[in-house]
Amino acid sequence: MAGPTIIPDIPSLKNFIDRPLGETEWVTISQQQIDAFAAATGDQQWIHVDVDRAKAESPFATTIAHGYLTLALAPVLLSELLVVGNTSNIVNYGIEKLRLPSPVPAGASVRLKAEIKGVRDLPNGGARVVIALTFEVEGAKKAALIGRVVYVYFP
Repeated sequence: MAGPTIIPDIPSLKNFIDRPLGETEWVTISQQQIDAFAAATGDQQWIHVDVDRAKAESPFATTIAHGYLTLALAPVLLSELLVVGNTSNIVNYGIEKLRLPSPVPAGASVRLKAEIKGVRDLPNGGARVVIALTFEVEGAKKAALIGRVVYVYFP
């Protein structure tokens, strides 16, 4: 990873539409993280938390990370790819699209690729920014997560 793309201010965001922001380093998702996420969310589905049953019955032969656990990595990993100067606050506004085409097996490593897809000016000098995300799994042919998130940047 070469370091984050540094955008000096909110008005400059439009200059970066459709320009790749790069990719993060690989991050391993452990069974311990999966178990903690299951405990925090109440999603105790066996395919995530029952290692023995997953070995015996899952088509993946192991437990897999929750799709939302993968998505939850987006804010911290995106901050490794994108820094916008002269902002007072950044708010997660939502998700426009989200697909989970491939699982993330416990112990696998993922990385994030991102690209700004749209910028809409707001009356207060802020901007609503749509960012395309792709989470790749090391060694896998298909991405684990593809989607578009929306953030609002405030001056």
